[in-house]
Amino acid sequence: MNNIASYALEKALKSGADKAACRVESGRKDELNVEANKFSLLRTLFEDELTLKVLIGGRKGTMTINKLEKDAVDKAIDECISMAKASSPDEAEDIAPLIENKNFNRNIGGANMDHLFSRTKEFIQQVRNEFPQISMDLQSYFQGGKSTYLNSNGVEFHDESEHYTITPVFSAKDGEASSSFNYYEVLMDSLAQPFLELGMLRTLISESARSIKTRMVDDKFVGKIILTPACMDMVWFTLISCFLNNGSMIAGTSRWKDALGTQVADKKLTFSATPFNPANIAGERFTNDGFLSEDFDYIKDGILNSFALNLYGANKTAKPRAANSAMWNMEVAGGDVALQDMIKSVDKGILVNRFSGAQPGPSGDISGVAKNSFLIENGQVTDAVSETMLSFNVVDILQDITAISKERIVNGIYVLPWCCFDGITISGK
Repeated sequence: MNNIASYALEKALKSGADKAACRVESGRKDELNVEANKFSLLRTLFEDELTLKVLIGGRKGTMTINKLEKDAVDKAIDECISMAKASSPDEAEDIAPLIENKNFNRNIGGANMDHLFSRTKEFIQQVRNEFPQISMDLQSYFQGGKSTYLNSNGVEFHDESEHYTITPVFSAKDGEASSSFNYYEVLMDSLAQPFLELGMLRTLISESARSIKTRMVDDKFVGKIILTPACMDMVWFTLISCFLNNGSMIAGTSRWKDALGTQVADKKLTFSATPFNPANIAGERFTNDGFLSEDFDYIKDGILNSFALNLYGANKTAKPRAANSAMWNMEVAGGDVALQDMIKSVDKGILVNRFSGAQPGPSGDISGVAKNSFLIENGQVTDAVSETMLSFNVVDILQDITAISKERIVNGIYVLPWCCFDGITISGK
């Protein structure tokens, strides 16, 4: 892989590039598939990819191919050079400077497919025994890969990693009645624990079995929601993708474009990107644009500490570059309230496990349907809800965090607590 990347860089520079960067990745995936609680497939997939970027007088050309043979690489370089020559100059385009080169190795000894099969079979049997109404499809797999990044400034990174993943999709059925489907993903660096005990799997599967019969919220009111760790995209991912990253910052539409160093949330909130947290099994080690990744805080004690800008976004906006690009390796610091006490504090609200809604506009206003969610009444979680709309402003509700749980969930991708937000418009009929 290093030879391929070196060859691609050398040829790109000889072909007229002023600067060039190349990333080569090669991976193997050994996968078990289950359909309707029965094993259906065992297969091995191989994945190769080369991504090339060239700059000629500030004009950019990029190309990604899934073949690593010399002829394919040569053709990609030629097309990349042609693309750069035909594009418009952009002073914000650049490649990473040489700061520190590094190698990483997170291998776990290769695939143990016998053990993966037995854990998967055990999981299916446990779900069948404890939750007989559940029907489930899933993938469980071992994934190993190597990645090399080189650029013409002398930057050089290598990473080898291996891990296991399980991704069940499930719903419950009783006669003609059924629950909404739900899904969950867990990454692991060992097979030491039964799958049902990982992350929120037991909780979500048991709640799915309780969701065959649902209840309409019979009025419209402004109240509280408790956002579970399973619903990471409703608030946390939305903040990154719509208010902190390149798109909204370059367009100037982000409400936070001039808010760096100011208070944007309740002081209880510390929201971070932590790919080096050992709990994040496949955390990023270097960015796509050639920088060594580091953990950092988006929001620290309610203060906006960093945007999610890559090198191009930082150059384009004259704002600081983020210390990593690991949008999924999110972490929210735990609070000082036990989950059960948080629930007891809610007179009327919704426990939200999944949210289906469009992205917010520049103002932050958003609405959508709470899925796999439950009504909270008089401090107790009661019935599963159906077709319940939630309307709120995803930026403003950060000022209305009433509690963050002590408990946090780890699933190998993120580390999140339960968070209670006020000021949500909840409507049923």
